[in-house]
Amino acid sequence: MAFLSLSSLLIFLLVVSALPLLCLSSSSNNLLSLSVENPEHVIKSRNGSFTAGFYDVGENAFAFAIWFTEPQGQNLTVIWMANRDVLVNGKGSTLALRSNGNLVLNDAGQVDVWATNTTSSKPPQLILNDDGNLVLLEPPNHIVWQSFDFPTDTLVPGQRLTRHASLVSSKSHTNPSSGFHKLFFDNDNVLRLVYDGPELSSIYWPPPWFQPWQVGRSTFNASRFMFLGLYGDFISTDNFTSETSDYGLVLQRRLTIDSDGNVRVYSRRNWEEKWSVSWQAFSAGCNIHGICGENSFCKYEPYSGRTCLCLPGYRFKDETDPSLGCEPEFNLSCNNPEDSRFLYIPNGDFYGYDQGTYLNITFDECKNECLKLCNCNGFQYTHDGAQFLCYPKTLLVNGNLSPAFRGGFHLRLPNSSSFTLQEPNTKCDLVKSVKLERVYVSRQDSVLVKVLLWLAIAIGVFELSCVFLFWCLTWKNYSEQQNYDHLTGTGFRKYSYSELKEATRGFNEEIGRGAGGIVYKGVLKDGRVAAIKRLNEANQIESEFLAEVNLIGRLNHMNLIDMWGYCAEGKYRMLVYEYMENGSLAENLESDKMLLDWRKRYDIALGTARGLAYLHEECLEWVLHCDIKPQNILLDSDYKPKVADFGLSKLQNRNDLNNPSFSRIRGTRGYMAPEWVFNLPITSKVDVYSYGIVVLEMITGKSLRVDGPDHTHQGRLVTWVREKKNKGEGKAWVEQVIDPTVEGSFEMKTMEVLVTVALQCIVEDKDARPSMSRVVEMLQSHSIDLVSESE
Repeated sequence: MAFLSLSSLLIFLLVVSALPLLCLSSSSNNLLSLSVENPEHVIKSRNGSFTAGFYDVGENAFAFAIWFTEPQGQNLTVIWMANRDVLVNGKGSTLALRSNGNLVLNDAGQVDVWATNTTSSKPPQLILNDDGNLVLLEPPNHIVWQSFDFPTDTLVPGQRLTRHASLVSSKSHTNPSSGFHKLFFDNDNVLRLVYDGPELSSIYWPPPWFQPWQVGRSTFNASRFMFLGLYGDFISTDNFTSETSDYGLVLQRRLTIDSDGNVRVYSRRNWEEKWSVSWQAFSAGCNIHGICGENSFCKYEPYSGRTCLCLPGYRFKDETDPSLGCEPEFNLSCNNPEDSRFLYIPNGDFYGYDQGTYLNITFDECKNECLKLCNCNGFQYTHDGAQFLCYPKTLLVNGNLSPAFRGGFHLRLPNSSSFTLQEPNTKCDLVKSVKLERVYVSRQDSVLVKVLLWLAIAIGVFELSCVFLFWCLTWKNYSEQQNYDHLTGTGFRKYSYSELKEATRGFNEEIGRGAGGIVYKGVLKDGRVAAIKRLNEANQIESEFLAEVNLIGRLNHMNLIDMWGYCAEGKYRMLVYEYMENGSLAENLESDKMLLDWRKRYDIALGTARGLAYLHEECLEWVLHCDIKPQNILLDSDYKPKVADFGLSKLQNRNDLNNPSFSRIRGTRGYMAPEWVFNLPITSKVDVYSYGIVVLEMITGKSLRVDGPDHTHQGRLVTWVREKKNKGEGKAWVEQVIDPTVEGSFEMKTMEVLVTVALQCIVEDKDARPSMSRVVEMLQSHSIDLVSESE
């Protein structure tokens, strides 16, 4: 206590001595001053939807930003930043509104890093509007400055992107500084996406090999603006229009150009829900330029996502950043053409930087054209259906390795080399955090202040040493207590085995069972009811398990089951999910209570399709479910569907996923696509097939369970429905296949649409089946028609 009293006295004297300096550093002509050190210094919109204040970007790095208002502790969704490229310190930084009308952001009391550079004849006000627009207002209602005129990477409904601004992506998920992808209006009045890298620049949307009019764009409107509507539509003056998959609903929305260069629209009802993608410019991420650097391919696999792959004979310049590209491991002499050979890479494509285009020449002539050029790194030789085309390449950028590309690339290598194409091993969406390391020159403080400061530091260090010694003596108990509240890098709660055993009362109440494990009902210590899945396999090491947990946790959609945490302790591997009050679709179909009317069944089909479309095409990690069945479609208290077990194929037997074709059959008998039986390549169309069977089962009420009372199997059900549809006249065939337990009248057209879509999904030819996004469009368009008719 004596030490603490002496230290407190010295600190008090230090503050008194430094008070004149503090007074000198303050500004007396500020109408408003927000401090980075005070979490309460924020500005909120009147409706509470938006908040403006200092946003914690990284270690000792802050930006003044606007974000959607979230509960304390939630991740913030930022829509605008004032100083994304010049972050400020967490000590002494302020945002001040001067009496002359200038809004200034100061870094640690040393230097102004951002300002509106505005003036006002009357004392202005800083107001955050209900739409998220931060406005500097001069009485009575004159707008001096507004954040909507200076967007960063996001637009919100009502905000316009004009010819005077552009949306610029961030560097990564955790680094908000300006990246290299940009959405803007070019000089031809066309809205475009461009990769504007440190060395190269190339437009990638709309496809640059088309003229604007060929993709429906107009160059004759010089006003140049686009905006996102409240209901999910966005319109551009170059005639580009589109709608989100949830168009017509009043939701929170934002249009963002993400760090991967793709433009997406995100939607949610409120802060209690996670953002889901309702529209995106690209479903295939490898068509975006700049994802992988020079001398590399971008490759997409459904089960592993997007990866970067160096060309044979090349290595990454930086293993942690594939966007920097690859460099050769060889020296190629161009004096003698016989010193070179060409390695054929099937389905390889590079866009741009052709030495020229040679028409109707032979393969050998094309190869010789490349050998004549010292800087020719390879060539493409293709046939467009009418003639042969030769493209010698002087620079290998925008590489794409895709089965959809007919032809390949011939890579130039030394004749004596033995390089071959290697499997990809580098993820494209690496995340780098931000740390501010700016050093400042301190003020010339008085000698007394410095002496008192050093004395206080010395005594403080001694006191901390005593506390640290006491802490070390009690480390074991402290460690056990802290383990309860430990959060891993995944962002989920880590539970101990004893906690989950207590929550489930010794794993007493079983609510589900499958190939992956057994699911129990439990009540967590915070009162939440949870579904706790105990996985069968326990031979996975913890680091691999955590990687899989992190993967599942990033798949956020309103129609996917939400995961709250996990357990990785010894041999135990468990997942903690939200509990669904109305159980599975299978339980409801088998129930005698007849709770599923025709409207609920249609909404379940539409919601399930949205969740699967997100897994297949919209999320950053691309996942095949491989086990779509009624038991894996869960219903919440409002009978809204959520797809479960979508991570099972990754959590089980990961070594089986060694190529695009799975090495063993997955799924449940009755719901599996023909590809499994005939050992054909497995794609997302296996989920489409299973979805179609589930929809038929839900419409007809006929079970596919082999142990069920009627022993109805997949072939009989499909054949029976098709025969009823082909032989039926008018609407009578729909009445013959509808589940007799559906009470009351039902919307005949809706059931007809459902049956038609389901039959399209279960054709044997996988290429003839629609994608899940197409299924959503078909069902969504009919849903909108229903709403219009009811109104």
